[in-house]
Amino acid sequence: MAGAFERSRALFIRRWGEMGAYWGINRTMAELHALLYISAEPLCTDDVMSHLEISRGSASINLRQLVDWGLIRRVHKKGDRKEYFTSETDVWEMFQTIARERKRREVEPIIETIHRCRDMVGREMASLKGADAAAARVYMERLDAMQEFLEAMMGLLNLMLRGSRGDISALTKMMARLVPPGS
Repeated sequence: MAGAFERSRALFIRRWGEMGAYWGINRTMAELHALLYISAEPLCTDDVMSHLEISRGSASINLRQLVDWGLIRRVHKKGDRKEYFTSETDVWEMFQTIARERKRREVEPIIETIHRCRDMVGREMASLKGADAAAARVYMERLDAMQEFLEAMMGLLNLMLRGSRGDISALTKMMARLVPPGS
């Protein structure tokens, strides 16, 4: 039976993997990231495969994606031909990296799509009559509301990405004063 340390590590890795879906990454990629984050030493592909019980192909693909995201990096050990990997351990840096990637991959494309959809309908608005005109107005109002919301969230995200830890702590305290507890 595994000791508390190993059970705790396994629990953390499993929960981080479950959370991965909220980042927009697959479970294995998130579990691999968690393993590297909590490891005291860099791990090679064989180590990752053994710890997570995954195939070499899965390990290689997910390691490459994590490198592409900027969440892990390759390191080399003198005298060893294997490639090793280590995770960013600064939680603030990890958050900023994930936020930047999600912004680029998810938020920016939907804002662009909303702009395109508004332009497409906007060119026809004057020619629409009756129920079609009413439906188009509702559609445009809802697109406007979504665009306004997303742009406000982008503004907050951009502030967080530009700010330091201290700036964010001050911003959090300021926002907490604006919203009463339990609201």
